Amino acid sequence: MPHGDITHIDIPVSDLTRASAFYRELFGWQIAEPPGFEGYPMWQAPNKISGGGLAPRSDDFTQPRSYVEVDSIDDALEKAVAGGGTVLMGKSPISATSWWAVVGDPDGNHIGLYEGHTDVAGD
Repeated sequence: MPHGDITHIDIPVSDLTRASAFYRELFGWQIAEPPGFEGYPMWQAPNKISGGGLAPRSDDFTQPRSYVEVDSIDDALEKAVAGGGTVLMGKSPISATSWWAVVGDPDGNHIGLYEGHTDVAGD
């Protein structure tokens, strides 16, 4: 995906089984827990383009979070801070070839960053 594309959307939920059934029935999403991602059901929309995960809700994760593809998380973190944003979670590995981070924009919105390639759930 090109730099700037929305690549993934996490939805915080309190009950993974209930949420999986709800979204499967409501939207027809394919939902599965790929090997290595147990406890994190990943969804795929019928268009095979949109996808994301159902993640456990926490005090600091209460609203859906979009992830944006970037060429370099390190560069994006620097630009976010220079533009008045904050780093809410620094660069963390997903796999040997992919990473994620979370920034806050100047209004406090949380935006996920994604760099790399993960061969999970149809990627």
